[in-house]
Amino acid sequence: MNELIGTLSDGTPVHRWTLERAGVRVRILSYGGIVQDVEVPDRDGRAGNVVLGFDGLDGYLAHPEPFLGALIGRYANRIGGARFTLDGVEHVLTASEGPHSLHGGERGFDKRVWDVTEVADSLRLSLVAEDGEEGFPGRLEVTVTYTLDERGALHIAYEAVTDAATHVNLTNHTYWNLAGSGPAGGHELRVAASRWTTSDADLIPDGGLADVSGTRYDFREARKAGGGYDDNFVLDKGVTATPEEVAELYDPASGRVLTVATTEPGIQVYTADHIGEPFEPGAGIALETQHFPDSPNRPEFPSTVLRPGEVFRSETVYGFSVR
Repeated sequence: MNELIGTLSDGTPVHRWTLERAGVRVRILSYGGIVQDVEVPDRDGRAGNVVLGFDGLDGYLAHPEPFLGALIGRYANRIGGARFTLDGVEHVLTASEGPHSLHGGERGFDKRVWDVTEVADSLRLSLVAEDGEEGFPGRLEVTVTYTLDERGALHIAYEAVTDAATHVNLTNHTYWNLAGSGPAGGHELRVAASRWTTSDADLIPDGGLADVSGTRYDFREARKAGGGYDDNFVLDKGVTATPEEVAELYDPASGRVLTVATTEPGIQVYTADHIGEPFEPGAGIALETQHFPDSPNRPEFPSTVLRPGEVFRSETVYGFSVR
């Protein structure tokens, strides 16, 4: 089921699709591939929205900075100095956060209208990023499929192909608040990561992989999330062919539990300390599955290079339950 919810300034229509299965309802916009809301029951069976979002399109257009619920690309997270060298050629990117590239540049995938096809319990979103967009090489064809499975888990499967060597790192930027309102810092978080990527004041990795033991980054045992995080955690499992569970978020008040399984080697935990109006700082927690920030300039990190003839594939699964 889809409905027209507005148009962009150039007249492009924006639609909203609804997926519903096993007591879970998800609404997704063609603009940015945005997950607008996710309704799941609490321990008493009362449904509530557990993601941050706006009621209509205008809110997203007026407040693009938080990337609420959006698909992020061509490169999620940061690339230091907004440049990289690939196969001996330097590529200068659009600087969108000071001197650095963040989330694909000024007009990343979060600000594009995706083509959407509905198939049973899935939505297939696609777009083309032309060679040179935001400074990235290669014509990139991207497909993202949202699926609600028989358990009500939300699968996000990514695929991409290119006609020239490029870097690709795709994610979804949903902010979770399992209570439905108020601060999320009291949620209990567990992350299967023994290390995190240390970074400078601009959150650009300095190449270090630090042990979480004895630090505020140790979430190997569940504890209150608190605040002050915008960091990439190095998942113990590394890159995998199929999604493996790596994180859990639990709200003791509502009883709602969110699990995260992924094929990716990292997860950015952002506690929304700088989210800005109309939201209060700490109103949600983003759990962005990804390759590491600044990988194009860090050959020691897992590679994000995609070449002609290869297929980029990634999948993340968000599961819902109560306790």
